[in-house]
Amino acid sequence: MAYVISDACVACGACEGQCPVGAISMGDGKFEIDATKCIDCGSCAGVCPTGSISQG
Repeated sequence: MAYVISDACVACGACEGQCPVGAISMGDGKFEIDATKCIDCGSCAGVCPTGSISQG
């Protein structure tokens, strides 16, 4: 199951550069993960300073 970013996202961008498949992009006020590209590696969750990324 793909990772998701909650509304606690502060749009810092730390996660975007960590994604090895480019599944993270800026959405409407927060970053979003494209579930069709996500490979469930968890790299993004490990760098999120607010803990707003989890498995969906």
